[in-house]
Amino acid sequence: MSEQVERDRTGSVRRPDPVVLTLSVGGVLAVVAWGLLARGSLADFGTSGLAWVIRTFGWFFVVAADAFLVLAVVIAASRFGRIRLGADDDEPEFSTLAWIAMMFSAGMGIGLVFFAVAEPIQHYAAPPPATGIAAQTPAAGAAAMQYTLFHWTLHPWGIYAIAALALAYSTFRKGRDNRISAAFHPLLGARADGAAGRAVDLLAVFATVFGSATSLGLGALQVAAGLHLVTGIRDTKGVELVVIGALTLAFVLSAFSGLHKGVKWLSTTNVVLAVLLMVFVFVVGPTIYTLEVLPASVGDYLGNLVFMSTRTGAFSDAAWLGSWTIFYWAWWISWAPFVGTFIARISRGRTVRQFLVGVLLVPSGASAVWFSIMGGSALRAQATGARDLVADVGRGSEQALFGLLDALPLATVTSVLAMVLIALYFVTSADSASLVLGSLTSNGALRPHRVLVVLWGVLIGAVAAALLLAGGLEALQQATIMVALPFVVVMLGLAAALWRDMAADPAANPHLVRGRRYGLAAAVRAARSYDEEDPPPVTRWLRRNPR
Repeated sequence: MSEQVERDRTGSVRRPDPVVLTLSVGGVLAVVAWGLLARGSLADFGTSGLAWVIRTFGWFFVVAADAFLVLAVVIAASRFGRIRLGADDDEPEFSTLAWIAMMFSAGMGIGLVFFAVAEPIQHYAAPPPATGIAAQTPAAGAAAMQYTLFHWTLHPWGIYAIAALALAYSTFRKGRDNRISAAFHPLLGARADGAAGRAVDLLAVFATVFGSATSLGLGALQVAAGLHLVTGIRDTKGVELVVIGALTLAFVLSAFSGLHKGVKWLSTTNVVLAVLLMVFVFVVGPTIYTLEVLPASVGDYLGNLVFMSTRTGAFSDAAWLGSWTIFYWAWWISWAPFVGTFIARISRGRTVRQFLVGVLLVPSGASAVWFSIMGGSALRAQATGARDLVADVGRGSEQALFGLLDALPLATVTSVLAMVLIALYFVTSADSASLVLGSLTSNGALRPHRVLVVLWGVLIGAVAAALLLAGGLEALQQATIMVALPFVVVMLGLAAALWRDMAADPAANPHLVRGRRYGLAAAVRAARSYDEEDPPPVTRWLRRNPR
């Protein structure tokens, strides 16, 4: 691969970084070997490690997630909003529809399908302790939708927005390398290109690998459950591993088509299939009820946003927070380098305000509609006795979506559609994450070599398989939270560096630019009107060069 190096947008050579590549691949292979050879040991380590992280740093995840969302809103409303991510005359590389589709697919595609029914039903069966609400009551349904929107709308996209904005600004506005560490130049200076920068990139690689493996593991669980429903094939660990292998192969084929062909078209297809599934459930399901659920849920969510955003283990059930809110915040933070780098990669030419409004509001609004229709229909089916989805979830969260579809007409067709949707989300997530990992381990190459991209995709699939063998869904959650902990510190530093960078941008300080122009014009006028008999050198030069 040494002869097949990549070149970035300026034409300079971008070779893989041997230190970051060797350490990251070695670390990932060690975890895979651990999961395959000593499953019980890995499971025990995950259980004890998770308990320690939640007990000691649960509050840190909560505060950090709040800080990122607040900062994104402040930047969007501030003078920084007029800054363009690139040169002042750059135009967006992708259309708005393609940009949103790729951003949405990379951001949380598999999770939306996996938890669309599972999370509302689980909250309905066991409401969050902080609410004090009885299970399986109308109030429990309202709380279920409220907390589901809390976990899937503004907070995750606030986290992604800060990571993506810092990288897009650093790469396209400042002309630095497309690396997480390069965005730290305002804080670290030249050290961002040395050992400190490599440490940042290495943490980003591990966070991306394990965050992506969690999503791919969820996808494999759900596809296996769908196969059991449609074909009768029993859902076993072996079937789940075969699913991971088959979808990883599909990803390899996609990766060789490149960003514009593979990810772009698959992402658009994902959005179309998701909309078709959602519209079908809306039309044949409890239409009027879901129309009532949407405004009520959004109102409850916004009305209680501060309360939910500040709950820690001090006055709440720490175990519940660890299983839900803290897991989600850690998942989104572990995805931040992957999703942030990918969104930055496709956002050149947009202003900061356009970028933040798009990243915060469009996916959040779409998620609210998605969960209101899918989750609302599930709550209605459970409340009316059309389907015992609580029992389905008890057998495994991956069963929930197919339980709802089984209660509606054309169950076989829609179940197949759902499996295709999950499979495509698997491919686009692996594709996007592998592009980012290839860039992180290639000194920031915007188009890393495809062999390296494929290598990372295979390794992500291997990590997902190892974690499923070690403990299934619980192992996936444990790995995500523990790996995300050190990256929270990196994210906070990234936010500080971004603020310092933008504060000095001329586009954010037009009064300074006008002041400099006025001062220069005044100096020119004074020089030109100087004593005719003994003009200073600058006056003589201006007279010789009147323009």
